[in-house]
Amino acid sequence: MTPKEVVAFAKENNCQMVDYKFLDFVGIWQHFTQPMSEFSEDTFEEGVGFDGSSIRGWQPIHNSDMLIMPDPKTAKVDPFPEVATLSIICNIIDPFTREGYSRDPRYVARKAEAYLKSTGLADTAYFGPEPEFFIFDDVRFSSGMNQSFYHVDSIEGCWNSGREEFPNLGYKPANKGGYFPVAPTDSLIDLRNEMVQMLQSVGIRVEASHHEVATGGQCEIDMRFDSLVQMADTLQWFKYIVRNVAFRNGKTVTFMPKPLFGDNGSGMHCHQSLWKDGKNLFAGDGYGGLSKMALYYIGGIIKHAKALCAFTNPGTNSYKRLVPGYEAPVNLAYSNRNRSASIRIPAASNPKAKRIEYRTPDPSCNGYLAFAAMLMAGLDGIENKIDPGDPLDKDIYGLSPEELKDIPAVASSLEDALKNLEQDHAFLLKGDVFTEDLIEKWIEYKMEAEVNPVRMRPVPLEFSLYFDC
Repeated sequence: MTPKEVVAFAKENNCQMVDYKFLDFVGIWQHFTQPMSEFSEDTFEEGVGFDGSSIRGWQPIHNSDMLIMPDPKTAKVDPFPEVATLSIICNIIDPFTREGYSRDPRYVARKAEAYLKSTGLADTAYFGPEPEFFIFDDVRFSSGMNQSFYHVDSIEGCWNSGREEFPNLGYKPANKGGYFPVAPTDSLIDLRNEMVQMLQSVGIRVEASHHEVATGGQCEIDMRFDSLVQMADTLQWFKYIVRNVAFRNGKTVTFMPKPLFGDNGSGMHCHQSLWKDGKNLFAGDGYGGLSKMALYYIGGIIKHAKALCAFTNPGTNSYKRLVPGYEAPVNLAYSNRNRSASIRIPAASNPKAKRIEYRTPDPSCNGYLAFAAMLMAGLDGIENKIDPGDPLDKDIYGLSPEELKDIPAVASSLEDALKNLEQDHAFLLKGDVFTEDLIEKWIEYKMEAEVNPVRMRPVPLEFSLYFDC
């Protein structure tokens, strides 16, 4: 929509408020709201000023004035506020230079799309993420000087098979037993259907939904692929809607990768392809029906995978999932149809459906930064003709340590990923897509706000291991 069309759209839907949504540095939606009387076509030219000093990872207080610039193409009616509310995703710009703010994740994604076009290699990068998540009935956690705990619960949890529920009706998915059971074992079908309908109400195309492998309410809802920035926008809407539908039904959703010990974690497999003039450039006559370009793209992903982990798996909890034995793709290999490889080539007879699926990322990531980083790694592979090596057409999960020793692996921890990013990020700087300032700030923030606090705190298991030492 154009600004004029957005104003008309708001009137048609009797919107009384306008909600401006934007991202903090880490990738969590922020917002503020104005009455519709303050909104006009001029808003799209003038922007709206606000104080950015309290936004994580942004400007210091002495230099904190910022502007949000609403993107008219993102206008929707927010389905959750009681008062009819127009919702618009915004870009962040400097009020003096009128340039995009380098630490705005959406600006990074926009620059990635522009860089792709500037190379002449392709004009569109399509991404299709598959975010998994857990639906819980109760969550409690606390961390202090003298205590620390977390507790999550689900009516579906296999640990509740003996709980007095007056009555306990059974039908609780077993450990790793949650994949595709029908009701009543799958108790969440109505809730997922409500999520799907709400996603559709804001224009998101949903392909399928289902229960996932883990006990305790793990689910997946698959969206249709889209271009990089639009898919990142959609991922933000996806998380917002899934959380709010669960909340209004007395449940809660988490996208953290490993909330349960001893069962599968939540990944976000990312399907990717490059197109030009309406033609899929990943279709060819090479291995798995891929083009040489697609294989070089895979080579770039594999080469830079450890550094990519800083964006695709950006939390300390991410590496509780990336361990062998839980269908987690830790080995950097590619294969046709093989889900044990970190890069899978889905079976597809239609050339338009040819793509790669990178299975390492998880849904805690900032989609704008993660998609942009994966694209830049893939383009580096194409530009430098990086050979991905031979495919690995066997069950990697069943290989012995001796057989695995020559297969590279992803980062082993967030600290490892950040160290690799520090050493390997030149490919991200091309086209000024990422900047040195952003890379340095990302590493600094993640180390100071996440890695070090987690490293310095005792955890309950340590008392079992060491209290009587």
